[in-house]
Amino acid sequence: MRRVMILGQPGSGKSTLARKLGDRTGLPVVHIDRIHHLPGWVPRPLHEKIALALEQQARPEWIIEGGLSVTYEDRFNRADTVIFLDFPLWLRAWRVFWRTLRYYGRTRPDMQDDCPERFNLEFSKWIWDTRHTGRRKPLALLARIGPAKAGVHLRSQSDVRRYLQTLDGAGISALEPDHDTDQDRTARPQG
Repeated sequence: MRRVMILGQPGSGKSTLARKLGDRTGLPVVHIDRIHHLPGWVPRPLHEKIALALEQQARPEWIIEGGLSVTYEDRFNRADTVIFLDFPLWLRAWRVFWRTLRYYGRTRPDMQDDCPERFNLEFSKWIWDTRHTGRRKPLALLARIGPAKAGVHLRSQSDVRRYLQTLDGAGISALEPDHDTDQDRTARPQG
């Protein structure tokens, strides 16, 4: 396990799983949400997002969690492990609501600097509107998993716990990690 692609819709626990895997393996964690925005919730231009994501994906080791589906194909081709967190809408919606309350007015650890958490009706509508379509690309990628790549489809929090226990029991760790990270093992794109 040297290059891990974590996919899932908002509130599925991508950032949390990425941090836990990073702690276990020593691999640098990349949060795509840090690439999507510049400080102050300013949208980063698409060409810059793509360039930053491809730069991270070109590294020898990583755990990359999040969207930017225009870079999925390259990420998928480089990944040795693809994980899809496929949780029900009600649970994801609750988690988004709870994290908004928990971090309201402060920037979450997986977000770009100066992007304080806030209630966002447009984002809530997007979660609802993509509740079915947001599963298509991750499921299509999992269907293409071959013998050289591990595919993991987790549908519940107990699935996640069992998966992490399996890794712990197998003594999974990275080989000679190359860290370009901050103290929580999270790679931060500059912006």
